[in-house]
Amino acid sequence: MPDYLDTVDHVAVVVDDIGQAVNWYCSRFRCEVAYQDATWALVRFANVSIAFVLPGHHPQHIGIHREDIERFGNVGVHRDGVEFVYLEDVSGNVVEVVRRT
Repeated sequence: MPDYLDTVDHVAVVVDDIGQAVNWYCSRFRCEVAYQDATWALVRFANVSIAFVLPGHHPQHIGIHREDIERFGNVGVHRDGVEFVYLEDVSGNVVEVVRRT
């Protein structure tokens, strides 16, 4: 993989029940739970992670890893310690730029 390309960190999909989604994926695929609480979870695969989010708590989005996230806006910090900036692409899709420390 060329080192000049950015990395897709995760894809966030809206689910009705966090626990059920985590259980369904973990019982069928080789993955691990990196984080889970009542409103979202992150399940890690070898090449990318899937975030499960509840409607109204977190937007459905694509997460892209960058070290220079300040250039995209005001940096926030999630409960799991990951720094982030949300923005929208030209079609209104939510993109989360993340930096894992």
